[in-house]
Amino acid sequence: MSTYTDDTQSQSQSEQPTRPVGRPPLRRAYNGRILAGVCAGIADYLAVDVTIVRVAFAAFTFLGGAGVPLYLACLLLIPEEGSDQSIASSLLDSVQRDIR
Repeated sequence: MSTYTDDTQSQSQSEQPTRPVGRPPLRRAYNGRILAGVCAGIADYLAVDVTIVRVAFAAFTFLGGAGVPLYLACLLLIPEEGSDQSIASSLLDSVQRDIR
């Protein structure tokens, strides 16, 4: 009877990436942007084609008018690539600094 220990298994467990596996963070994209990168960022996050997201925003706009306010809300709340702060949070920070 011999016992076999697998050293490669213990090595591979210690070499696992520290970054969580899954979706990338939701950010407004630089690549593929037309206006502000909202649709491209959402498409990257959901791993779908950007055309699907653009058609969805157009449909929301023509079928009740919710597309434009939704796009503007996403523009204000989703940070841009390379930044951790959205437009809305930077505005709130500046207002809070002015109050103090």
